[in-house]
Amino acid sequence: GMGRPIRRQVSGSTAFRVVCKAHKVAVLPGDGIGPEIMDATLKVLTSAGKAEGETFEFTRALIGGAAIDATGSPLPKETLDICKASDSVLLAAIGGYKWDALPAEQRPERGLLGLRAGLNAFANLRPAIVPPQLADSSPLKREIVEGVDILIVRELVGGIYFGQPRGFGKNEKGERTGFNTDVYSESEVERIARVAFDAARKRQKRLCSVEKSNVLEVCRDLGTAT
Repeated sequence: GMGRPIRRQVSGSTAFRVVCKAHKVAVLPGDGIGPEIMDATLKVLTSAGKAEGETFEFTRALIGGAAIDATGSPLPKETLDICKASDSVLLAAIGGYKWDALPAEQRPERGLLGLRAGLNAFANLRPAIVPPQLADSSPLKREIVEGVDILIVRELVGGIYFGQPRGFGKNEKGERTGFNTDVYSESEVERIARVAFDAARKRQKRLCSVEKSNVLEVCRDLGTAT
């Protein structure tokens, strides 16, 4: 979010200078190579800001394995509060072998899911662009990948990651089973569709919906109808 511009009149002139307040950024280095790449990222962001006349106020917070080691939780309340009070969140990496033996609900990745839900960050935008200089680096032929410019829009806070019920049980043979529930509401489908359509309007005005509408009710009867 951009800070509201403050217009100040320059003494002896009718010109105006626009001064924007600093953008508040929550910085979550996380685990593994996260702290290393975050340090480099902040240097680049600060330099880019100076070039454009923008300033940033960085607040670091714990998430993932680093948060587990320090607080026992993959997403401490303090971290979520800092993120909610910020204009944006910069996240590096989460997880590592060190925490693989923890129960599922206590693993570092739960911090990421909790952050998505806590911020209601429902739309993930993933651009895939192939610059001409890298076309020959792909395992696919140049004529196939050259000029590729795709934006993948993925829903993040509904569906099988968050659906209930979920858990473990036993079947009639006494075998252990695991189950997850893929559930979406109409409003969840509509809002992610709007993001995708709005993005398509600003690009090539083409949109492809990837789903299993031939076998999944959540796609066939809800997704297409919405």
